[in-house]
Parts: sequence; C-alpha cells; structure tokens
Amino acid sequence: MDSFNFVLLGDTSIAGELGKKGTSSDITIYDRKTNDKIISYCFPNTYPEKLQPLLQSIAMSDYAIINISKLDTFLGEQLVAVDIFGIKNGFILHSYEIDAQRVKNIIKNTRLSSFSILDSLDQLKSRIAEMTSSSTSTSAVVNKGTKTNNIDDDDAAQASYAGVGNDRLLKNDPGEEVREEEVEKKGVCVSIDHAFDVKGVGTVVLGSVKQGEIKTYDELVLSPVNKTVLIKSIQMHDDPVNISKKPSRVGLAIKGISAKEISRGDMITSPGLAKIANNEFQIKFIKNQFFKEEISETQNYMTCVGLQIRTVKLKHTNGSDGGDHHHHHHQSNLIVQFEKPIAYVKGDKCVLFRPDSKGMRIMGHGIMG
Repeated sequence: MDSFNFVLLGDTSIAGELGKKGTSSDITIYDRKTNDKIISYCFPNTYPEKLQPLLQSIAMSDYAIINISKLDTFLGEQLVAVDIFGIKNGFILHSYEIDAQRVKNIIKNTRLSSFSILDSLDQLKSRIAEMTSSSTSTSAVVNKGTKTNNIDDDDAAQASYAGVGNDRLLKNDPGEEVREEEVEKKGVCVSIDHAFDVKGVGTVVLGSVKQGEIKTYDELVLSPVNKTVLIKSIQMHDDPVNISKKPSRVGLAIKGISAKEISRGDMITSPGLAKIANNEFQIKFIKNQFFKEEISETQNYMTCVGLQIRTVKLKHTNGSDGGDHHHHHHQSNLIVQFEKPIAYVKGDKCVLFRPDSKGMRIMGHGIMG
C-alpha cells in the first residue's frame, strides 16, 4: 500500500474536493483511499492564530499544496515554513486574480521554485492522480527531488484500535530530508503523534516510521523518558501486520508505559538511536531574513523539534549576534535552553519562533547534531 502525505496551505476550503474528512483537532486531515494507495491532506486548523499546528502539519508531510487566494503576510509565513522544512515537491494553485508571474517571483530563490504552478482545481486533481499512480518515481512527476512518500494507513491504525477517531494527528519528521540524503540509517525510529489507552489492549500509540522497520516483539526505547517498551502488535490501516517499514503510518500496541506518560513528538527507537537533550543544546542558527527583530537573551521564544514544542531561552555564543555578514542567511551559534527534555535523531530540524511577534513569527532554524 503506497501512501502520500500532503500538507494543504493557503485557502484550505478545497480539502473537501480532494478527500473525505477524517480527524479534526488543531490539525484536520482529509484522505482518499483506493485499493493500492492512501493520499492524505492535512492542514492546520487554528492557523494563523497559532503557529504551532502549521509547523507540525508541515513536519508531518512529504509534499505540499499551496492554494493562493490572497497575497498577505500569512502566505509569506507559510511559504517560509515549507522552505525551512525542505519540502521540494508540490503544487501551487492560484485563483484567477493572482498573477502567476508574481507567484514565480515570490518563490524564485526557495525550494518551492521546483513546485508546479497550476490555475485550476481540475488540473491539480489530475496532477495528483498522475503523481500518485506513477509506479516509477513519484517525484519525477512533480519535478526532480528526493523526498519519498509517507503517510501510511493511519486511519486504520487509529480507528481500529479504538473509537477515538476524532483527535488523531498524523505526522512526519522534518529532519527526514537530511537523513534521506545521507545513507539509509541503521535502526528504527517511529515518531509519535497520539497515545491513548484502549480497553483490553492497553497503551496504543499512532505515528510514522521515520527510518528502518519495526517488528512485533521488538524491544525498543521510548524517548525522551528513556523507558524500554515492547511492541505487542502493529496495525496499518486496520490490518494487523508483523512488520512495517518507513514511511508507513502505524498504530502500535505497546507494553511498558501508560498513555499518560507519552506526549506528541516522543519517539520509539532502537536502543541508543535517539539522543536526548535534557536542558540545552547548541545549533548553528540560520536566521529567517524576514524576521526583523533582534534576538534577546531575556525574551521567551519557542522551538519545534520533530513534533515537540518547547518554550526556550536563547543565548549567543562566541559573541556572534547573527549580524549581516552572511548575505541573507545570517548565521550564528545559539545555545537553546529549556526545562523539559527533547528527543531527537541527528539531522532533525529545530525551528525557532516567537508566537507573539506582530509580523513574521518564524525566526529561523538549525539542524540537530
């Protein structure tokens, strides 16, 4: 079963034309299933008021569809976010009053420059059909690129494990691009987006296989709490399976921990694979050129690593203050400090943002080392 996971941004009212409504919480998911594939479209429900679900829904996706009905600061923020997360394949749809040339100019120097620009919903539907049915390379249809499809059969997992269908959230990890471009990594990593208790089954988590493959009876580690868990059973789209590999969506019945000890963004990995930062880490920070404020050491900011969101304080090292000496990529070394541990795999992206900024809220990003 192939799966394709799109984030839908801009004017999301077309979702009903693309799929059937599933989960809806701070992120809403629509999907369309056929006998050999599942295409999911997720979008942030509480954006633009809240930035967090925008970052998380992009982090959950491999492809993007941006439906432009107006050019405003929020569109700019969404384009910056897609660019930071490294999504290189997707479609831009624009309404007739938006000039295609202006759109091209806006995306010119970003990863979105490889997106196909379309002007009708029918055109979008046929391009999605073409892309998701090409058994060769999915990305060849959109344009060259290396991201592979992801979202398997979540609904599955979810609905079958319980009638809790209404608050599940899919996910895909932002560091994935970096990881894919290196060698295929050893070990398994599953990023969790939901956890709940099911009568007669116990603790169930939903998430995506980010690397490697997971098998029933594997003894793995849940991070950042660092507890050993046993995989009792695996489901993909309602079907029990014994093994599931990247980039599948899975539901896992696990032993060794209760649902209330698990948070969105936690990861289940082979022992020793996940790293845990207890209260700080250092990144080479690349400032978003559209974030105009200076970074202050007294101000509270927020970070998104995988799906984990934390309040942070930032400190400059070696006197670097992100000055203008690197063209528009102001680079500096930052120490990111927080109170609740963060789990990550080398190569994951760390996005910094300031929720209460009046204009652009995304400050920039770095890569977890």
